[in-house]
Amino acid sequence: MDAVLKTCRALMIQGTTSDAGKSIMVTGLCRLFANRGQRVAPFKPQNMALNSAVSADGGEIGRAQAVQARAARLAPHTDMNPVLIKPASDTGAQIIIQGRALQNMDAVEYHQYKQTAKTAVLNSWQRLTDQYELLLVEGAGSPAEINLREHDIANMGFAEAVDCPVLLVADIDRGGVFAQLVGTVQLLSPSERERIKGFIINRFRGDVSLLQPGLDWLERETGIPVLGVIPYLPHLQIDAEDSLNREQQCDTDRPFDVIVPLLPRISNHTDFNPLRVDPRINFRYIGTSDPIPPADLILLPGSKNVRADRQWLSDHGWDAAIARHLRYGGKLIGICGGFQMLGEQLHDPQGLEGPPGSTAGLGYLPMETTLEPAKQLHNVNGRLTIADAPVSGYEIHMGHTHGPACDSPAVILDDRHDGAISNDNNVMGTYLHGLFDDPQACQALLEWAGLARQSEQPDYQQLQEVDIDRLAATLEQHLDMPKLLTIIERG
Repeated sequence: MDAVLKTCRALMIQGTTSDAGKSIMVTGLCRLFANRGQRVAPFKPQNMALNSAVSADGGEIGRAQAVQARAARLAPHTDMNPVLIKPASDTGAQIIIQGRALQNMDAVEYHQYKQTAKTAVLNSWQRLTDQYELLLVEGAGSPAEINLREHDIANMGFAEAVDCPVLLVADIDRGGVFAQLVGTVQLLSPSERERIKGFIINRFRGDVSLLQPGLDWLERETGIPVLGVIPYLPHLQIDAEDSLNREQQCDTDRPFDVIVPLLPRISNHTDFNPLRVDPRINFRYIGTSDPIPPADLILLPGSKNVRADRQWLSDHGWDAAIARHLRYGGKLIGICGGFQMLGEQLHDPQGLEGPPGSTAGLGYLPMETTLEPAKQLHNVNGRLTIADAPVSGYEIHMGHTHGPACDSPAVILDDRHDGAISNDNNVMGTYLHGLFDDPQACQALLEWAGLARQSEQPDYQQLQEVDIDRLAATLEQHLDMPKLLTIIERG
């Protein structure tokens, strides 16, 4: 298979650690080269993430690749992320191949499956090379994970299979940036070291001249050039691959409190990004050790293990806290798995997310949910029933929900109804991810929850577009573009 791969201009961004800045670099470079008139596309061979999106061809891919496609001014496609791993427990995960859920595997099973997964990865790569001039590839984790080197398809194993040059990114904001870079290089094989054509230091704060002696030493020690030092960009509104930004706002001057339980298997927390940019909202994630504060609105997020996360709510005092919240006039919204938890029963007869069985829901909506193997993947448009406001988003779920609650839907979609609203109008649930993305829908939902209407609701999608352009401009300014172009052209 490797011998017949078509040659394509490509560049792979790998990182010294998870969250070093790989996703952000690929996003910014996609926009940078798209602005230069290049037909450029993103690619991530293997992604482990619980933030996902529905592609234009109806499959499931990592959320970061959907954002990168947007940066390249493309519709996202399953070939851009052919292997997606969604952890459901500490030892098992759902494996998604080219947009479709295959099965749950533990780490040993997946390691044995990698050779088969590699075929899917290279087939997707081949199709993209036929369509685009430049592919920007994102690695996963670190290439220096020695225990995962055999049959690797995420980092150097993939780069060697397609003969792709690599840039290595390190996050200086974590500290120890020189140890990150030198240690990673030393743990690579000689052929892998040769493949690294440059370093990028990310999230730098301060005067770069004070860093210069270290940069000079790094280049002498490794023989690898530093292509750029990228400054720290505060308040960058670009959806994260999977890491959750827990910067708490805790601003008592903000009149409206919104809290979200930080479930162990929380998924698609990007649903709440539009609320985080609203200057009126004091938004907080509440973790295991945090006291549950009073709030105006409680949001139950998506989950990759709904029954286990429902039990976590009970174990950490959320049942009583939610009951008290509603008794005092607060509002409650559940999205996807959070919507399923609002019902009376959660059934998993086939053990799709854990041991087979049933779990009692919170009981605020007269309905039950049964998990089924076939995953629902849809991009949808519709209108909220509370205010006839337009809403758009996507569905990613395995459950079928039924019961009298569904006769009072939360959303009227183009072809059907979705979600439910309680008879007392205090509890709402929906399968729709992206519920708050449309400014009109966001304003209507916040008004329903008790926040006074304002003249102009922040448009998160527009803010994200502005920040993608800001990121691209920053990379163009701080990267050695002549060297970068030479690396890409020489391959």
